[in-house]
Amino acid sequence: MSELDKLIDELIQFRNERDWAQFHNSKDLALGISIEAAELNELFLWKSKDQVESINKERIKEELADILNYCFLLAQKHNFSPIDIVREKLEKNRQKYPIDKAKGSAKKYNEL
Repeated sequence: MSELDKLIDELIQFRNERDWAQFHNSKDLALGISIEAAELNELFLWKSKDQVESINKERIKEELADILNYCFLLAQKHNFSPIDIVREKLEKNRQKYPIDKAKGSAKKYNEL
């Protein structure tokens, strides 16, 4: 069993011990991801480039962890392997953003 599988098992155990599975439908997990991402964005809101570098790293870690927790639970709910789906998307992005066209560019794939 991989470390990621062990971690997801820990998340599920934590959730189940609190009887929270009833609240973890796909819609609410997706909303949770969005809300936690907004909380991460809030840390950076209205900050200058210099101020961004001094944001409390613990707060960033906490918000990232919340996002990842919901992502892992949503993936598990649909029997998706997080590693597999990230690799699949990476391969799609390799096709959309070939190095010779995308290197150093922030353009979207349909603008390359």
